[in-house]
Amino acid sequence: MSRSANTTDWTDASVDDFIAGQPSELVRADSRILIELMARITGRQPRMWGPSIVGFGSYHYRYVSGREGDAPLAAFSPRRPELVIYTAPGALDADTMARLGKHRATKACVYVKRLDDIDLGVLTTLIEQSISLVEKTYPQG
Repeated sequence: MSRSANTTDWTDASVDDFIAGQPSELVRADSRILIELMARITGRQPRMWGPSIVGFGSYHYRYVSGREGDAPLAAFSPRRPELVIYTAPGALDADTMARLGKHRATKACVYVKRLDDIDLGVLTTLIEQSISLVEKTYPQG
C-alpha cells in the first residue's frame, strides 16, 4: 500500500453508508464492482480505513527505518475526479500496466476515471501481484 493508504487503521464506519454517500451513481456502481472484486480476491469483507479508504484484509509492515504499522492487503478510494486503487510499492510492473487500459499511475497507486476504461481481468492480476508481493515482503506469522 502507499503511504497514504496506511496512515491509519480500520474503523467501524459503514462501508455501505460511505459508498451510498458518493455523489455520482457511476462512482457508486464502480465502487460496488471494486468491493466485489477485492472481496473475491482477498476472501475478506470490506472495512473502512480512515474516512475514505475501503480496505480488505490487513498486514503488518516494518520498514528498515523502524517505522511500522498496519495496512490493507487491497484497497481503493472513490476520490474526485478518479478512483484510486492502492497497491504495494513495486507491484506495478510495466507489462501488466500496459495491458490495463486508460489509467495513470504513481509508485503505488492506479488512478482510473471509470472501470469501463480498464480491463478488470488485468486489474485482478495487478491486485493479486500486489498481495503476493506484500506476503513475500511482510510474512505474517
